[in-house]
Amino acid sequence: MNTTKNTINPESLKNLLPVCVIGVFYLIAFYMLENRNVPVHIIQGKIDNLIPFCEYFVIPYFLWFVYVAGTIIYFACFNHNKEEYKQLCFSLLSGMIVFLFISYVYPNGQNLRPDLAGQNIFEKMVMDLYQTDTATNILPSLHVFYSVVCCIALIRNDRIKGSRFMIVSTYLLTISIVLATMFLKQHSIIDVVMALTMNGVCYYLFYEDAVSPREWLYTHIHTKHKRKGISL
Repeated sequence: MNTTKNTINPESLKNLLPVCVIGVFYLIAFYMLENRNVPVHIIQGKIDNLIPFCEYFVIPYFLWFVYVAGTIIYFACFNHNKEEYKQLCFSLLSGMIVFLFISYVYPNGQNLRPDLAGQNIFEKMVMDLYQTDTATNILPSLHVFYSVVCCIALIRNDRIKGSRFMIVSTYLLTISIVLATMFLKQHSIIDVVMALTMNGVCYYLFYEDAVSPREWLYTHIHTKHKRKGISL
């Protein structure tokens, strides 16, 4: 019986170094962007006002940090398929670069946050979140983008695919985080849609078996008509 497949390879710890360096660079760059004295473009729509505030979504919102960190550590230290780790890192890095570029050339923000009184522990957690995370530089939502990137990486992994529990849990957590960004009034629908669009682009760029929208549409229509006995 092989007992080493779930152990950490000391050499694999080196894979975390570039991620840590990039993470420090991001924090410095984001801090500089947040402290600029520039006009902010408000990006929100009428649909955002129809979405009710729900403080309970603060739980999956904070779980995002564990989710992303855990996914990176798993692929860096426990997964032996290094191509999957590269795909994950390139996707995460691409999203970060696009986010920083947009924040620099098009400073943005929103005015969706409600006034809270801290009536329960969840509202107090949201109030703390609002104090530490401003409502500026929100396009696209990295919470959404990184969650979907991690979801794609995990559900494609052979070991994860073998566990129905892990697949369902990954989907549920990802969906909960995406919804949390809107129900906590951290992001507008525009932020979410742009993040999901970037997810589609990165999937097409970094995963070899990804097909173009045109190829997918043709295959889908061809299969549907074939089932009905219609030849194209």
